[in-house]
Amino acid sequence: MASSSVVARSYFDALTRHDLDAAVACWQEGAVDRLVGQVELTAPDGIRTYFSELFAAFPDFKLEVVDVTTHRERCAVRWRAKGTFVGPGHFQGFAPNGAALAIEGCDVVEVVDGLIVRNDAYLDGADIARQLGVLPVAGSKADSRLTKLANLRTRLQRTFTGAEPEAIAAGVWVLRGGRPRAMNVYLIEDEGGVTVYDAGVSAMAAAVRTAGVQLGGIRRVVLGHVDADHRGSAGGLGAPIYCHPLERSAAQSPSPFRDYWDLSLLSRWAAPIYPSLLRSWDGGAVEVAGVIEEGEEVAGFKVVHLPGHAPGLIGLYREQDRLALVSDCFYTLNPETGIGNDAHVPHPAFNHDTAQARESIRKLAALGPAVAWAGHAKPVSGADIELQLQRAASAAV
Repeated sequence: MASSSVVARSYFDALTRHDLDAAVACWQEGAVDRLVGQVELTAPDGIRTYFSELFAAFPDFKLEVVDVTTHRERCAVRWRAKGTFVGPGHFQGFAPNGAALAIEGCDVVEVVDGLIVRNDAYLDGADIARQLGVLPVAGSKADSRLTKLANLRTRLQRTFTGAEPEAIAAGVWVLRGGRPRAMNVYLIEDEGGVTVYDAGVSAMAAAVRTAGVQLGGIRRVVLGHVDADHRGSAGGLGAPIYCHPLERSAAQSPSPFRDYWDLSLLSRWAAPIYPSLLRSWDGGAVEVAGVIEEGEEVAGFKVVHLPGHAPGLIGLYREQDRLALVSDCFYTLNPETGIGNDAHVPHPAFNHDTAQARESIRKLAALGPAVAWAGHAKPVSGADIELQLQRAASAAV
């Protein structure tokens, strides 16, 4: 049986000769040739099609093996290649333009019983794009302009999807995102990393991930409740997700809507737009790793069950500084206009039980918090915070 290095060299020799029959004969049927970050080819037809198009686009394509390093069934093959993009074939959708190409790469070839069963090919796609004229030359004025445009896009994205995290207490940060920037995601210091409390909207995923990495890594995500604008980015954070048992079923549902919502209670102009808003905010169903109930501890906070807006809404309370993070236990903005206002009971269009929501605000007031941060907009604080919360619980909606 031919060794892995012999099979690998035979394969590259065949490509050098543009002998596709000999090249595909080196592969086991159904094996995968993975051009990392670009495409996956399935042998034999995918291999034949890809290189047929490549040779038609670069008829003078030449491949040179630089060296081969073998360990058991795997070979690392370093190579150089060059060619001229004169056609007549196209390359990845681009018409021939006469560009000269000179690249280097490395393939990691795995051989079993004399046939290639897998290949992972590593090459610089950006370098290829520059040489073909698809991207500007590195260091050129055009490249500088492209960099500036990319940085402008990043700034605009941060404006709408989440800026830098803002410290609000010892070991606690808030990240604001959405349009307007009224979706609050909290990051809590937790054993060298952070626990994320609430996950905002789907467009905030990159900003939350970035903040999490900067703060040591996201250990877990705790959802105050699982409405679309609070679970939105959770599935994209790469961490286990937890919620109250009464929220688990909705968390795992693909629907961005809760069964008890009554959007007809919204104003005539808001009711028609909210379905599309909710779909755009939602990141879809999430896998729940476990549940959290009242009295448990999360990153130095006690879990408090605050049902009403949602049956399983939970807040976090830290006694040492009387800090409360309470998701949508109360609102400090008008959900129809996005304009901030004083604390009040959540809009009945989105409540599971508005009377119970009022009682949960009173329950929060009885804890005696120094500051209470909601799921949206500004917090409630001040010497009269308990009075503000009692008024919120009693105010008309």
